[in-house]
Amino acid sequence: MLTQQLKEMEEDKLLTRTVFPEVPPRVEYGLTELGHSVFPILEMMHNWAMDNLKIEPTEES
Repeated sequence: MLTQQLKEMEEDKLLTRTVFPEVPPRVEYGLTELGHSVFPILEMMHNWAMDNLKIEPTEES
């Protein structure tokens, strides 16, 4: 399931995938500029939820 989602996100130009010719094989994923552009939207959604759903913040928030 994770592999499928990563492939879809790569096809949608949200992620880059780098394969390293090593043994054992190693793959790294990174966000593209388009992927980074989603952060302000997610932050606004998070802030809305915190303000309106009475969710207690965690240390990670």
